[in-house]
Amino acid sequence: MKYNKIVIKVGSSSLTYKNGALNLRFLDKFARILADINNSGTQVVLVTSGAVSAGRGKLGLTGTLDIPHKQAAAAVGQCELMSIYDRFFCEYGQTVGQVLLTRTVIENEVSYNNAKNTFESLLSLGVIPIVNENDTVSTSELEALRSLGDNDRLSAIVATMIGAQALVIMSDVDGLYDSNPKVNPDAKLISEVNEITDEIRALCDGKSEQGTGGMASKLEAAEAAYKAGFDFYIINSSKPDNLYDVLDGKSAGTCFRGRKK
Repeated sequence: MKYNKIVIKVGSSSLTYKNGALNLRFLDKFARILADINNSGTQVVLVTSGAVSAGRGKLGLTGTLDIPHKQAAAAVGQCELMSIYDRFFCEYGQTVGQVLLTRTVIENEVSYNNAKNTFESLLSLGVIPIVNENDTVSTSELEALRSLGDNDRLSAIVATMIGAQALVIMSDVDGLYDSNPKVNPDAKLISEVNEITDEIRALCDGKSEQGTGGMASKLEAAEAAYKAGFDFYIINSSKPDNLYDVLDGKSAGTCFRGRKK
C-alpha cells in the first residue's frame, strides 16, 4: 500500500438521498471497503457530513430551517448516522468510535493535543475514528461564518493533526476539470496537480457552476494539504472502489501532490 495513514471525507450528497433518507446501499459498500483497507494495515480516519440531512429526513422537516431547528436535526441525525455506521462496520468486524470537534477545540492548544492523543490511541487500537463537527453546539458551519468548509477544511485539519500521508475527498464529481463539464462536453479531467497556481485557482473560484459551494472549499483543503506535505485527492463517491486505486498508487480522480519537504 502506498499510504500507511489516510483521512477520508464523505459528503452529505453521497450519504443521503434527496429526500434526506440514508443511502444504505452506498453505506454498506463504503463500510466494507474502509474495513478492508484498515485490515490491510493502512490506518483510516473517516470525516463524515450528513447529520443535518439525516436528521431532517428522520424528523420529516422540510423547507428552510432556522439555526435551532438545524441543531435539533443535527442531534437526531448524528445519532442516526452513527447507529447505521456502527451496524455496517460491525458486519465486517470493524470497531468505530465517534469524535465530535468544534472550532474551539481546534484553536485551543490543550484541547487540540487532547484530541490528537485520542486519535492516536484509537488508531493504535485498530479503531476507525468517525469525525464530524459538533453542530448541536457549534453554529459556525451552520451559519457559514468562520466555517470549516462543509467538513472539507475540517478533514484537512484532522489530516494535519494525525500526520496523515493522504486526504481523500469523496464527492459527487470525478475531480477537477479544465472547464465546467456541465457546460463543456469536451472538458478534460485533470489527473494530477503538482502546484496550485492562479490558473488552478481560477477553475475553482466560484465563477462557474462547478466552483460554487463545493470545489472552492476543496481547493482550500488542497492548499492546506500542499503546505502540510500530504497528498490530496478528489474522487467520485459513486465509485468507492477508487479508494483502492489511491492506495495502490494508480490514477484516480484528481490528485494534488503535497509539497516536497
